Amino acid sequence: MARIGVLTCWCGENIARNVDVQSVAEQAAQLPGVRCSRVHKYMCSDPGQKLIRDTIAAERLDGVVIASCSPHMHLKTFRKAAEHASLNPYLVEMANIREHCSWVHPERSRATAKAVDLIRVAVAKVRHNRALEPIQVPVTRKVLVVGGGVAGIQAALDIADAGVPVVLVEREPSIGGKMAGLSETFPTLDCSQCILTPRMVEVAQHPNITLYTCSDVEQVEGYVGNFQVTIRKRARYIDIDKCTGCGQCWSVCPSKKTPSEFDYGLGARTAIYAPFPQAVPARPVIDRDACLRLTKGRCGVCVKKCQADAIRFEDQDELVREDIGAIIVATGYQLYEIGKPDDRGRIAGYGEYGYGRYPDVISSLQFERLVSASGPTGGEIRRPSDGTVPKTVVFLSCVGSRDNAKGLSYCSKICCMVNAKHTMLYKHKVHDGQAHVFYMDIRAGGKNYDEFVRRAIEQDGAHYHRGRVSKITQEDGRLIVRGVDTLAGEPLTIAADLVVLAAAMRPATGVEELAQKVNVSYDEFGFLCESHPKLRPVETNAAGVFVCGACQGPKDIPESVTQASAAAGKVLMMFSRDRLYREPEIAHVQESACAGCFSCRRGCPYHAIDPAEIRDRQGQLVRRVARVNPGLCMGCGTCVALCLSKSIDLEGFSEQQVYAMVESLR
Repeated sequence: MARIGVLTCWCGENIARNVDVQSVAEQAAQLPGVRCSRVHKYMCSDPGQKLIRDTIAAERLDGVVIASCSPHMHLKTFRKAAEHASLNPYLVEMANIREHCSWVHPERSRATAKAVDLIRVAVAKVRHNRALEPIQVPVTRKVLVVGGGVAGIQAALDIADAGVPVVLVEREPSIGGKMAGLSETFPTLDCSQCILTPRMVEVAQHPNITLYTCSDVEQVEGYVGNFQVTIRKRARYIDIDKCTGCGQCWSVCPSKKTPSEFDYGLGARTAIYAPFPQAVPARPVIDRDACLRLTKGRCGVCVKKCQADAIRFEDQDELVREDIGAIIVATGYQLYEIGKPDDRGRIAGYGEYGYGRYPDVISSLQFERLVSASGPTGGEIRRPSDGTVPKTVVFLSCVGSRDNAKGLSYCSKICCMVNAKHTMLYKHKVHDGQAHVFYMDIRAGGKNYDEFVRRAIEQDGAHYHRGRVSKITQEDGRLIVRGVDTLAGEPLTIAADLVVLAAAMRPATGVEELAQKVNVSYDEFGFLCESHPKLRPVETNAAGVFVCGACQGPKDIPESVTQASAAAGKVLMMFSRDRLYREPEIAHVQESACAGCFSCRRGCPYHAIDPAEIRDRQGQLVRRVARVNPGLCMGCGTCVALCLSKSIDLEGFSEQQVYAMVESLR
């Protein structure tokens, strides 16, 4: 290329404060192959993009370098501007002189010199760019939603209402997630079930939704628009088509002492059970580990009682295969395990709080079941130890959150609001009771959230103490809570009847294994990573895979629902055309030089390389070579580094371009 244009942006003061933009433009004009050099205060603005289009047309440019901010922000913007001027968009490169120069180098002369070097490198690269065309991929118009909590339900309904088939997979016997176990929701204190149950029923009755409960995603193959997903339907031992949900079977079941998962161990259930009264599907399931018939070969009382003949002890797990175009992960959260290390053994628990040792030290979700009308006490707040009404309750914030030494460094976001809600619910049921809250800081950042916390303090009389609790012991049947009030500047000891721990939110169990199946990265805490926190908050770096809800980070219900609708909107936008268009900057194999060692295939994180056979005219096998699947390749370059015969290159980042970039700095 001999007609390259360099356009340098001031970015207001973001760049111009520490970079001499005019000097940069003048020096860029002297680089080999540069036809013209222009500046503009805001290159991403409409006038700035017009300058790009006009310059391309007037100077008949065959390559463009935009020196401005991060390509993650505006590369697509500038490439579209070039395309409108009839220049192939892949002949546009960016030099990041904001993040790489102005923002990190306060010394103006050195920042300016570095900016010129970055432009020199970009010019050398664009001289060897080739005109590329987007990859076209056919689309299967069906969506997989993994997780049947409120986020998964919202995403599934939004997509199904648009006429697109949805497969909703939930590992529990019923959809509803954690929200199904809540009593009321903040900041309005409206009934959780009144909000959620109609949506659950709508999912079950929707003609465009196929619901798999007691199911897991076993395997994911393929690529965006063309996933092949294998789902394991675990044996339910109930024919849900025959079952009427009458309840006769679990009313006669002799195994009645299994801790209830829905009540978080505060109540018990039978071996055959429905998770909760509003469960969807409204059918029971048999616990294979608790059922006497399945474990010891005896009993079978439920079979005799079932008039619909719906009991199926001979059931086996079933594998179902679905062709899917896009995947939404909405696997929700679990609570930090307070009294012991987590399942990876990396995080110390809070043994000094007595959780698991003192029955009256419970988690926030267990307290939700105590105040719920469907809970083990019928909505009456009772001490788990003796069933008496607690007159003094202490709520502890940040149990696991914001604690580098013993827990997790991040804030769990909802705990302050949960504690405020719990003090209100407690006061509404125990009028002569007293609630105490230990907190580090009150974080109530949503609409009407701060007013909600003030109401808990000013109207319902909760006593808030800024400080942490050091230890909880038990004396004479009461819990002695020892802490400090840093505002008062004195230690504090409270004799409590009940202690509620607001434990940190963590990703649901198994989310890391699922992330590996769908090729989505996750952070050090196990939360799934979005592509960009501001511009692409529900997309991932795996094309066709989206995230929403608490699997991506701690969230409350409104934010989870908002993200779910956003993910649904992204999927519907993707399905708005018959074919997908993907970026062509992917790897390609020069098959004539390929040695067929398949080191690239073993190292590819996206499973984008397949073996291919080269045959002669008679159909005889000559050799086997590697071939890149353009639908799966994400252009990471791992295969390029691993190729022993140097027969793989990356479009838009070839060896020729890399060497040219290095040579330009000599």
